[in-house]
Amino acid sequence: MRVNHLQIEIDGIDKEILRYLMEDARKPILQIANKIGISGAAIHQRLRKLEEAKVISGSKFIVNTKVLGYSTMAFVGIYLDKASRNPEAVKDLRKIPEVLECHYTTGNWSILIKIICRDNEHLMQLLNTKIQSIEGVSRTETFISLDQQIERQIQL
Repeated sequence: MRVNHLQIEIDGIDKEILRYLMEDARKPILQIANKIGISGAAIHQRLRKLEEAKVISGSKFIVNTKVLGYSTMAFVGIYLDKASRNPEAVKDLRKIPEVLECHYTTGNWSILIKIICRDNEHLMQLLNTKIQSIEGVSRTETFISLDQQIERQIQL
């Protein structure tokens, strides 16, 4: 597989390492090395190469938001009165901790965001007082996620 960023070659061993780490980023390197049949040093060297080529950019823990009391996830399409307001709107959205993702899109909306809220009342408060009050936001269109069916990364 060729990755366009730096035209790095990803071989079968790289893919295998990535598969193990995508499944569990805390999996011990020596355990992966033993399963693949190469040294831990070789794994570290390959990971360094993949990081330098920006194929991987760190690891993170996944927090279960429902356990923390955030049960409402929604996607909000944001209409801006002018496309030139995009950077300022994103700057303001960045200040709202409930905004998990923010995308410029084609189509009707200027921006699509993914947000997490405690409940529908929290969602309504967030829309009314924080999102719709951003300068340039003419209106929003909200879709509440009833249940997430698929969550994954690209398969290698």
